[in-house]
Amino acid sequence: MEEGYELDLTYITERIIAVSFPRGCTEEIYSHNLKDVTRMLKSKHADNYLIINLSEKRHDLTKMNPKTLDTGWPDMHAPPLDKICTICKAMESWLNADPLHVVVIHCRGGKGRIGVVISSFVHFTDVSASADQALDRFAMRKYYDDKVSALMTPSQKRYVWILNSLLSGSMKINASPLFLHCVILHGIPNFDATGVLSVNICDCFQTHFKSLLCCFCFSHIGPGHRDRVCITLEPAQLLKGDIMIKCYHKGDVTSDREVIFRLQFHTGAVQGYNLMFEKEDMETANKDPRFADYGKVELVFSEGPERIPDADRWQNGADVIVDYNTADPLIRWDSYQNICDGEALLTGVITHEWDLKQRQPGPVETRLLLWRGKEKKAEMYL
Repeated sequence: MEEGYELDLTYITERIIAVSFPRGCTEEIYSHNLKDVTRMLKSKHADNYLIINLSEKRHDLTKMNPKTLDTGWPDMHAPPLDKICTICKAMESWLNADPLHVVVIHCRGGKGRIGVVISSFVHFTDVSASADQALDRFAMRKYYDDKVSALMTPSQKRYVWILNSLLSGSMKINASPLFLHCVILHGIPNFDATGVLSVNICDCFQTHFKSLLCCFCFSHIGPGHRDRVCITLEPAQLLKGDIMIKCYHKGDVTSDREVIFRLQFHTGAVQGYNLMFEKEDMETANKDPRFADYGKVELVFSEGPERIPDADRWQNGADVIVDYNTADPLIRWDSYQNICDGEALLTGVITHEWDLKQRQPGPVETRLLLWRGKEKKAEMYL
């Protein structure tokens, strides 16, 4: 890389280009490099390129490149499932419209988001791939394996797996109501025993506003409960769509909080009524030695809010104190509002039904339509 340049520009195939800027790149260097990249793209591809922006919306990017589709989501996170399909459909439509068209995947920050798009696009186009596309598909797989796979988070890989499973037919979308009754932590992380352990459950909406559905904290965990603690939700919490669960530790000495683990999943991919996440399945925990190797997070669901038989087995005992009504703003704060404003959606790909009685706008039901040309490939309710 030449001096003064902080970017990685790779022709994954002749028609798919990845342009990434490191997380620590200054605004001055980013703007300078972006101008050079734009000049190169226009000189080589004229107006035949479409930029898929995976980072936050930027005025300078869209001003220099009018054909920009803003589809960003927070770095190191998995995108909503329908957003992955939106991006894949946009890429496929643009590339099929003209043999001169190319797609430029732009990302500022971790390359894991590029890995999500490239691996998802391979699965998305798998059904209609022709023999003459074999070389391009091999190039995309090689780029994924060599450059970005190791940089993806467990949740990002999970969402790619979900998409592949749905498209291949090996998994059927679960459209049944899903009520969360209990969160069980198997193996308490080795953090300061005098601090507060909090668990936040968030609903990931299409606009990346993550609304806090519920919040709990352990203000005391006795020595007899270091192997397992339970959070029982009464009443049970209805979950639908993209969900994120974060666990924090807040020490007594400082006012800061530290993430213990984070995980994301889609309720449509839940098969049965139990989800178990091993240490390697969760962000932060997978690389933190304070989280035991045998540590797990278990989620217990049912189809209704009624109390599950034998729910008494989730009782913690007198030496565990759970605060279900914590008012601590540091514990309750968990919002990514406005992190990626102005995202663009393809008309006809995703439709929403809105509940106008809700105080916060959020999709009650999302219908995902996957098209192959004029033929509807699949229909899924998320």
